[in-house]
Amino acid sequence: MQEFFKTLVSQIGPTDFIDVAIIAFIIYQILRFIRETRAEQLVKGLLILIIVMIVSGYLQLYTLNWVLRNFMQFGLIALVIVFQPELRRALEYLGRSKFFHGKLQSGDKERAKVVTADIIRTVERFSTNRVGAIIIIERDVSLTDFVETGVSLGCDLSSEMLESIFFEGGPLHDGAAIISGDKIRAASCVLPLTRSKDLAPELGMRHRAGLGITEVSDAYAIIVSEETGIISTARDGRLTRFLDVKTLEKALLDLYLHDSEPIQKGIFRAFEKGGWGVKKQ
Repeated sequence: MQEFFKTLVSQIGPTDFIDVAIIAFIIYQILRFIRETRAEQLVKGLLILIIVMIVSGYLQLYTLNWVLRNFMQFGLIALVIVFQPELRRALEYLGRSKFFHGKLQSGDKERAKVVTADIIRTVERFSTNRVGAIIIIERDVSLTDFVETGVSLGCDLSSEMLESIFFEGGPLHDGAAIISGDKIRAASCVLPLTRSKDLAPELGMRHRAGLGITEVSDAYAIIVSEETGIISTARDGRLTRFLDVKTLEKALLDLYLHDSEPIQKGIFRAFEKGGWGVKKQ
């Protein structure tokens, strides 16, 4: 036995440790991605079926083992179709490399603060006056498909513009406003509704749409309830409610300063033309 272990250890090289580390990292990322999603329940169910299949083979339950083996072959194809949104989100997650997205420089931080201030000022007024609104911030995944469902604007972001969009009775208030950098790309946009059945009954279509867009993209959603004035945010398929403006401001600054792409899309283009495109107040 000692000779066996000595031989085994002698055959292990540095590449084997790297190989195991890579596999462990991939498994960790997969578990982290599927946590608290429908896919988590799917994985649990598959593990139970695999265990039953192994046990049935060991106990020589041939019929049960045959059925489970055939199900594993053809059932996976059906699961790919049923869980297409989750698989699409997983592929988009893999395609979003953060290795080359550094933090903004000091000048960019000032621009991020201006953009954040305009959004915070608007959301605070909406919350106080109970104006329903849903604001979507585009990040790495393009939202062009959803922009095309609304009215294209391409205007500079300002608190006055956002307030006019969600003015009750206005032509653009019914739908979402999509922001890219310091530009409002479109308003009155139609978003996909979440398929989650765990939401509180009092949450309406705005919250379901805000959560839904974050399930199919990496967008950041800000929702203001028309009935209560409660501020909520959605990100990566998770809804956070009862935020105050200070917490939201911190979250937005962290979003802009750690994910440079949203700022680069709009602010850098405006800066090259000789201005920020953001109205100071």
